[in-house]
Amino acid sequence: MKLQVTPLENVGVEISGFDINEPVTQEMKDELKALWHEYGILLFRNQDITAEKQIEFSRIFGPLELHPLKATTDEANPELFVLESGGDKDKFFTAKYDGEEVVGRLDWHIDLHYTGRPNHGALLRAVVVPENDGLTGFGDLAKAYDALDQETKDLLEKIEVAYSFCMQRRNMRYVDVEGYEPGPFQPKKPSDMNYPDFPDAAYPGVVTHPITGRKVLGIVEQFLNRVITPQQAGLSNDEAIELLEKLVAHTRRPEFHYFHEWKEGDMVLWDNWRAMHCATGTRKGVRRVINRTTIEGDVTLGRVITAE
Repeated sequence: MKLQVTPLENVGVEISGFDINEPVTQEMKDELKALWHEYGILLFRNQDITAEKQIEFSRIFGPLELHPLKATTDEANPELFVLESGGDKDKFFTAKYDGEEVVGRLDWHIDLHYTGRPNHGALLRAVVVPENDGLTGFGDLAKAYDALDQETKDLLEKIEVAYSFCMQRRNMRYVDVEGYEPGPFQPKKPSDMNYPDFPDAAYPGVVTHPITGRKVLGIVEQFLNRVITPQQAGLSNDEAIELLEKLVAHTRRPEFHYFHEWKEGDMVLWDNWRAMHCATGTRKGVRRVINRTTIEGDVTLGRVITAE
């Protein structure tokens, strides 16, 4: 097999000339890992995928991490995290956006960002795909950093930002809540979903990728809360808020994004140390099943805040 690399719209690449069911040589494994580190987001289409093959393929990129909530995993293959909508649990993930009920919409985020130790990446594969909706967006924060002016880059080197885990979207300070109305069954506190009450986590304004050394913008809208002691960077509290608003708006620029419209047989792998992602959600009652494998994060990129 010889790999062909085709740029996606704006960010990431599609990898073709690859069959997941064929033996993968060490040389090809090395090439796949190099492409992942170079581009951050890899798309594979038209794959005849089994759960076992997804798990085997994912291990090319590192040890796998099990999901802490057993109820969301596949019993036969605990490495799989099943993302499913169209069932009884939809009511917990339903909200109104401009008057329309949507299930499972997610703002731009980095997985486990709120812990200080994000996983390295993840692979999604399409199992059941709705006719409409259900897109997954990916945003390249290395490309977003590169596009900043030098003055902002210099300022990012001087600041830390805090992320605060919460269940209520309307209480997240930097997501766009215009037209948003929470559903009646949405959880109000972490324990409602058997989650721990995570302490705040801090990250540098610019993160250095542990493997590639690339500079990555350390700003993602979900759970973003504040600049820590902004006065140490010569900022007032108002200036710090304005800076975060400016940077969040910057990450929303479409030239940093790729939105994937799923077809059965698709797989998308992304580098969670570099790329944020989001989900557009589906309409109520529409079935969608995506199986996910997660690549373990072995580096602490942030820190848990114990005192300020």
